[in-house]
Amino acid sequence: MNDKIRDLQTTVLSDNWYVLRKVTYEFLGRDGKWQQHSREAYDRGNGATILLYNKANQTVILTRQFRMPTYLNGNEDGYMIETCAGLLDKDNPEDCIRKETEEETGYKISAVQKVFEAYMSPGSVTEILYFFVAEYTKDMKVSDGGGLQEETENIEVVEIPFAKAVEMVKTGEIKDAKTIMLLQYAQINRLV
Repeated sequence: MNDKIRDLQTTVLSDNWYVLRKVTYEFLGRDGKWQQHSREAYDRGNGATILLYNKANQTVILTRQFRMPTYLNGNEDGYMIETCAGLLDKDNPEDCIRKETEEETGYKISAVQKVFEAYMSPGSVTEILYFFVAEYTKDMKVSDGGGLQEETENIEVVEIPFAKAVEMVKTGEIKDAKTIMLLQYAQINRLV
């Protein structure tokens, strides 16, 4: 418990897609005075993401899909190039990312390595994201991927040379934070 927070009150504002809460509380400032704060927090659950890489071919597997919030905020066609990712639901992060990898990319992977975890937008979203990497080979391909029909996912699987993916960050073709973080992790650690 944090002794600098008291009188925490939570109201659900929306429970439509995920849960949006208004939280009112008192916070003990550095000056020793209690200040009332009111914030909104969006709870969509925790997630996992993975960068699939092929060291021999110097390639990575990414996905391309329409993201409405980016379209509303200036992304002209609304499409994003991203690492495979998904919500944990009731799975642990490793099981989740194995399942999501097969559903979205069509690759059945067994060995995954957790590299870190991060809050992606801590000022407004409760989600913590678990980051993984895994090496892939062509013989791991078991389906076309593309996501689940019942989840209305329309995911395009994209295999890109690693050097091109890094360049796409510089040109702005890749603007997704989780993808940038994993590409930089791969570059720093010389995975590809």
